[in-house]
Amino acid sequence: MTKVLEPKRSSRSSRPRGADAQAAKVAAESAQRAKRQGRSAQSLVLGGVPRVDLLPTEVLVDRRQRAVVRRAWLGVVVVAVAVGMAVVVSSAAAVQAEDRLAAERGQTDSLLLEQQRYRDVRSVETQSDLLRAAQAVGGSTEVDWQSTLQGVQDSLPAGVTIAGVQVDSASPLEAYAQADGPLQGQRIATLTIDAQSRTLPSVPAWLESVKGINGFVDANANAVTLDTSSNVYTVDMTIHLDQRVFDGKYDLKGK
Repeated sequence: MTKVLEPKRSSRSSRPRGADAQAAKVAAESAQRAKRQGRSAQSLVLGGVPRVDLLPTEVLVDRRQRAVVRRAWLGVVVVAVAVGMAVVVSSAAAVQAEDRLAAERGQTDSLLLEQQRYRDVRSVETQSDLLRAAQAVGGSTEVDWQSTLQGVQDSLPAGVTIAGVQVDSASPLEAYAQADGPLQGQRIATLTIDAQSRTLPSVPAWLESVKGINGFVDANANAVTLDTSSNVYTVDMTIHLDQRVFDGKYDLKGK
């Protein structure tokens, strides 16, 4: 009787195929996790202790999600703290601004009170300014007749005396009438003199002498007459004067 001997199957071949598939899947997942963690299959250390990460992928994903959530909450906390600090700083600035405004208002109120105290003084000063302005306008055409007539007296020839004087000057309310002739200068006053002399005076010499009067514009001898009863000569002379004869008494100097 012949006995057929069958070769023995090795223990490896006797392992169930399902176990081999599960081991291959775990190895593939471990390789993928190693790639994600920046490791390469070629960076294996020969002779090292073999290590295998048997944790499921879901656990690693959950861990990463938890880390992301923690960082997000940390960012929220940082933003909340920054916003709180900004609110505190803004509130402090607003309080300081209100304090400064209150101080300025108090200073303004005190100044108003001081103005009320000196209101009468300011009213008097205003009235005084108006009075000075009125005097300046009213006296703007005031002529210094005293010095002008003294100049006329000094210009008289020897033996000639003044018998009469007529004056006409500008008014602050209207312009002074000017001559029609284009060769006659601008004038603001006219002085008409009647002078008498026992001898015939030298009229040209007198006309030359009156040119030294302050404000002189021109002069003209209107007539020379002789009173036979008294044997006295009378000279009628007209002298025109310009703005230099104003006395400036009421000018607003330094105002």
